[in-house]
Amino acid sequence: MSEDEYNKEILEKVKSMIPSNAGNPNVEFEGPDVAIYVDNISAIYGDDAVIKNISASVKKRLIVRSNPGKLMEPEEAAAKIRAALPPDAGVGPEGIRFVPEFCEVYIEALKPGLVIGKGGSTLMRIISDTNWVPRVLRQPTMNSDVIKGVRQLMFKESAFRKKFLGTMGRKINRIGTKSEWIKATALGGFKEVGRSSLLIETNHSKILIDCGISPEPGIRGQDANKDGENKAYPYLDSMNTTLNDLDAVILTHAHMDHMGFIPYLFKFGYTGPVYCTPPSRDLAALLLYDYTKLVMKTGGTPLYAEKDVRTMLTHMITRDYGEVTNVTDEIKLTYHNAGHILGSGTVHLHIGEGMYNIVSSGDMKYGFTRLLDEADTRYPRVDALFIESTYGGPNDITQNRKQAEIDLMNAISSTVKNGGKVLVPLFAVGRSQELMLVLESYLTNNPQYKLDVPVYLDGMILEASAIHTAYPEYLRMGVQQRILSNNSPFESEIFEVAKGERSEILDKGPSVILASGGMMNGGVSLEYFKAMAEDPKNMVIFVGYNSVNSLGRRIQNKVSEIAIPGEDGRLKNMKINIQVRTVEGFSGHSDRRQLIDFVRNLRPGPRKIFTMHGEESKCEDLARAMGNSLHVEARAPMDLDSIRFK
Repeated sequence: MSEDEYNKEILEKVKSMIPSNAGNPNVEFEGPDVAIYVDNISAIYGDDAVIKNISASVKKRLIVRSNPGKLMEPEEAAAKIRAALPPDAGVGPEGIRFVPEFCEVYIEALKPGLVIGKGGSTLMRIISDTNWVPRVLRQPTMNSDVIKGVRQLMFKESAFRKKFLGTMGRKINRIGTKSEWIKATALGGFKEVGRSSLLIETNHSKILIDCGISPEPGIRGQDANKDGENKAYPYLDSMNTTLNDLDAVILTHAHMDHMGFIPYLFKFGYTGPVYCTPPSRDLAALLLYDYTKLVMKTGGTPLYAEKDVRTMLTHMITRDYGEVTNVTDEIKLTYHNAGHILGSGTVHLHIGEGMYNIVSSGDMKYGFTRLLDEADTRYPRVDALFIESTYGGPNDITQNRKQAEIDLMNAISSTVKNGGKVLVPLFAVGRSQELMLVLESYLTNNPQYKLDVPVYLDGMILEASAIHTAYPEYLRMGVQQRILSNNSPFESEIFEVAKGERSEILDKGPSVILASGGMMNGGVSLEYFKAMAEDPKNMVIFVGYNSVNSLGRRIQNKVSEIAIPGEDGRLKNMKINIQVRTVEGFSGHSDRRQLIDFVRNLRPGPRKIFTMHGEESKCEDLARAMGNSLHVEARAPMDLDSIRFK
């Protein structure tokens, strides 16, 4: 049987199960899904059992739409949709957009629940009145240029995506194969932090989990390390395959050390899918666009252009936690909450018919945060676990979270009362929102810490926070409820957006400044630091990870002087008189105890453990500790190691 015949057989099977009163069924592959088009869409939407039976039979997610010829004219349909929606749903003048290529209508609303209606009643009315199938999108409560841009791009590129998904679907649903072997190759991020990348291979499939760049300073452009070993990017040349032999790239989360090299793949010929959660797609757009601008601003040449980022975005396929998706004919992907940042996911791969199961943690947090629930520990099966080791060393036990918050607030309070300013360098995504929640809680509810000073937000923090408000279902319940109640903590009156010249902020007296650029290798935080460093009344507080060679790590280690580029580009020495504090407990990574507890609580437990994403000594020590305490095979591979599972 040829592949075309095999594809046709699957589609004909689906078609045969569609009720006859649905009328004129057409069935096609759409990426990992199967799309069904009929004349009478109510015949299927009115009977849940139909979709469940077909989906179970072919083991695919189904999408049901009306045949194009049955769609109401967009102008008339828009009027019908407006009439069906409650006035307080928050659908703006441009909140309804028709996508003929997919026979769908996008409805963007501040209150999607009102668009859906009780038990989906409003959606059903829209479908029956217009034959267009609605896709409901949540409008962020704050302005977000990134979300507007990404959604506009998806809308504009609908014709391309339709063609791309069709081609991809036929490839995924090729003739069923049975692999004889499985192996994993460490391409980056093993016994180091940065350029994370893991290749999973079988006889018939090649999957890349993450493809990042190093967070270290000075190695982000095209000229990085050209005179020596390049430690900036993954060892993709060791894959022994071409980019288009890759079946998929799977992104765990939107941090540059995990996804910063993906647009480069598209620049040099990759045309396949990138899987991620919906928030990860939008956050990726934010950080990748910022990367290209930052490199050019500092006189470098970025690895790729904005057009390559846009190409990547049009090839992204989003999946929520818990959705099972075929990424090849033999490998199924499921995301689980990783608790690290918005949309971060541990990756569960089910290979073959029960042949092998692999879990890759990405970055994860198995402990309390105000922003997110802790990482999931329930999986169908775990034969091999790849787990991060950022804080896997024997001394990496963070202090009690409550005490950490008190220490932070005391440090801020004492500095401000002494007439100083406080700088908190933060990763725009994750730690910024966590610190905003902490400050909002203490400054609003605790009289002891009600400081009469502004708390400024600068850099990408505001845009990243806006993206969080578009995905409240990914956040901790308390934060979720506040956003849904139009009381977003990220829009609290205690925060002020930094506007105008930064010198104006620094001239105004005591303040707290939350600035993006967590490791201080560049960005807004470095600009503030240069202006504040020589005044001993000021304080810089680190609350997150600083890589070994980062400027943040050097400052943490309390060097007395650093060389920084002046306005003329030449290096000049700067005395560091500013107070330097590190407050543990706010990291989005698990500490050693949490990592071991995570593995201990995995159900079912792993048969093999491989540590990654940590300094060499920490990866090795954590592997020994887990092997000894959990009585399983555990080791710390290094980059370029290959591991045969079957």
